[in-house]
Amino acid sequence: MTRQTATQIEREASEWLMRIDREGPTPELRAALEVWLAGDRRRRGAWLQAEAAWAMLDGLGAVGDDIGEQAPRRFGRRRMLAGAAAALAASLAGGFFLRPGEDRYVTEVGEIRQVPLADGSSAAINTNSRLAVVYAPARRTVRLESGEAFFQVARDPARPFMVEAGRVRAMAIGTAFSVRRRDDGADVMVTEGVVEAWADGAEGNRVRLTAGQRAFIANNAAIVEPPPVPSGVDRALAWRSGQIDLAGETLRHATDEFNRYNRRQIVIADPRLAGERFYGIFRTDDPEGFALAVHGSLHVPVHAEIEAITIGRPAR
Repeated sequence: MTRQTATQIEREASEWLMRIDREGPTPELRAALEVWLAGDRRRRGAWLQAEAAWAMLDGLGAVGDDIGEQAPRRFGRRRMLAGAAAALAASLAGGFFLRPGEDRYVTEVGEIRQVPLADGSSAAINTNSRLAVVYAPARRTVRLESGEAFFQVARDPARPFMVEAGRVRAMAIGTAFSVRRRDDGADVMVTEGVVEAWADGAEGNRVRLTAGQRAFIANNAAIVEPPPVPSGVDRALAWRSGQIDLAGETLRHATDEFNRYNRRQIVIADPRLAGERFYGIFRTDDPEGFALAVHGSLHVPVHAEIEAITIGRPAR
């Protein structure tokens, strides 16, 4: 089967809305709609976008009814909506009916959110993150103010998908990738398709990443590409299912990761333990379970208190 374009999906979404308005939300029609939505992950975002546009037209229809009551010829709400349907479909297809301004998303410490975006893409937003999404006729832009997010991008060659994380830029047309903002730059990891990344002002120095690759782009335009590790990107993105996947990372790295997701912090009392390496898969919301695993592996004391979990004794 030929993959549908974003324009085709948006037009079909508007056609579904017209059909439901015409025939009513019968159980059979709802079931058919669910089948259509399940056929392509981009469709649900297009459906939400079309609903917002239709609601606006519905409001215009109500105004038209009020005016029509004073006119010799009355144009009812349904007739007005039907007359505006072609304009709705055209505006959706052209990408000009996206909501003005920006959509903002915020997650608290420990919260991981899955959100559909209005262009048919989707985002998994990691703990303690802030981002804004801005739609324009020629570009879709995400401003990652803090934290991390993973994007499954609906393909649209006419409107590239750009993530801005401070000075770092990551651009795709239709792919799946994550961006994690740091104080000195950002990590970019790709699970599907191709992503180009660079620092603002240094467009000539960019890296092209494909599935399974990752890079750190510094604010000073330096690019660091670690050697590829089997399943390395998938392990780094285990947070999408609420997990931390360790494959030889240090205790310092592991505790830093757990502390991202929990207000109850892990403290390494003995710095000599920080370089010890660990393997295993742990829940992001179970720092005590991880600390007990460290206790069992290193045979060091663990003290669990209300605000912190302390591993080891202070070095003398």
